[in-house]
Amino acid sequence: MRGPRRWWDGPLDVEGLAVGSVRAAVSAANTVAIARDCPWSGWVASGLVGASFGSIGRLRVDGSPVAEWAELSGFFAAADGWVRLHGNYPHHAEVLRRVLDANGRAGDQAGDRAGVAAAVRSRAALEVEAAVRAAGGIAGAVRSPDAWREHPHHAAAIAGTGLVTVGTPTGAVRPLEPSVSLPLSGIRVLDLTRVIAGPTAARFLGALGADVLRVDPPAMPELLGQHLDTGFAKRSTVLDFGSDDQLATARELAGSADIVLSSYRPGALKRFGLDRDSLLAGHPHLVVVELSAWGDTGPWATQRGFDSIVQAVTGIASRYAAADGTPGALPVQALDHATGYLMATSAMRLLSRRPQEGGASARLALARTADWLLQAPAVGGTVDADAFDGPDCPLWLEQADSSYGLLEGVRPPVFAGDVPLEYPTAPTRYGADVPEWWQRE
Repeated sequence: MRGPRRWWDGPLDVEGLAVGSVRAAVSAANTVAIARDCPWSGWVASGLVGASFGSIGRLRVDGSPVAEWAELSGFFAAADGWVRLHGNYPHHAEVLRRVLDANGRAGDQAGDRAGVAAAVRSRAALEVEAAVRAAGGIAGAVRSPDAWREHPHHAAAIAGTGLVTVGTPTGAVRPLEPSVSLPLSGIRVLDLTRVIAGPTAARFLGALGADVLRVDPPAMPELLGQHLDTGFAKRSTVLDFGSDDQLATARELAGSADIVLSSYRPGALKRFGLDRDSLLAGHPHLVVVELSAWGDTGPWATQRGFDSIVQAVTGIASRYAAADGTPGALPVQALDHATGYLMATSAMRLLSRRPQEGGASARLALARTADWLLQAPAVGGTVDADAFDGPDCPLWLEQADSSYGLLEGVRPPVFAGDVPLEYPTAPTRYGADVPEWWQRE
């Protein structure tokens, strides 16, 4: 790693989490390269890592930024504390309007927020959290780190666990063919993830040469800004798992892949035969990496969650509170990005072992990444926000033409030799690609 050590001011070592997760992924990529006799070796520039963790904030479409947060996303004062709501997706925003009886009209964002704020102020934070979640929405009461550690879910699913839980290898060994270009050239990755963490993992694997195909459901399209930010180095298609023919296509894609990434709630894909146990039973050569918000055990295992909600619940928002007690947030969506690179790390480590051990699975959770960050030692030193090779360095940006216009975004956070890696393709039109693989090398 080269570059500055600190550039974000704050009480937690977010830089350590960011650089450490990317270093792990680049190290795993180097291991795959060695296993495939590939003449490639990567290293990490810390400033580029910082830029990539804030990639959506640096993204420009024909010179204009994209929206990161919707009107109903953010912190709201409750009668006895604070709640963080997430309303970026339309269906989640509608739950907030309904449950909190917003006074605004649909489409009247200012009225929506005022109505929701008034409703939250009249209720206890835990009451709001429970009511919104029961209706299928996204909410998290702001807790202190101590309160979170005393929560039953922390004891059941977080305490004593590592960042990554690895399953038993299948023994169905399959060789890795040599590669003359990039570590993952010819490797197929089925991307069944959404939002930021999983798509970030898939984007990184694509930058390393993998054939990445993302599959989304037709009823809940991805937000355009997130698609443009994480859609580099992959293709995008839509399949309805409720259709027998389209589910058969998804299963065929999974069975013919090398790596399957998933970020749906634990158990959500079991009825479709796309969960890790079903996939490995039918296709023991696979590497399956699953992500959840809260882990796959404990009372919150099936709860919905996002980076911002996990920050609120686990005590990170309290650690970043202002002097007046208003909760704060990490400078970037660091839980998402770091967990995404740890997903990529897990996939590549298991892939490199496949010739000796067979397929295997790994599981990660945003809440476990948050726990790691909260327990990491504080880092000293001066914040070097103006370093030439820090996150704001213009050399970290690249441009690409796309069907959405001219995109300017952050390069992949890895150097090969003396130059940063580039994404091989810009985001394609959302959902428009054919659900099939490219040819191997």
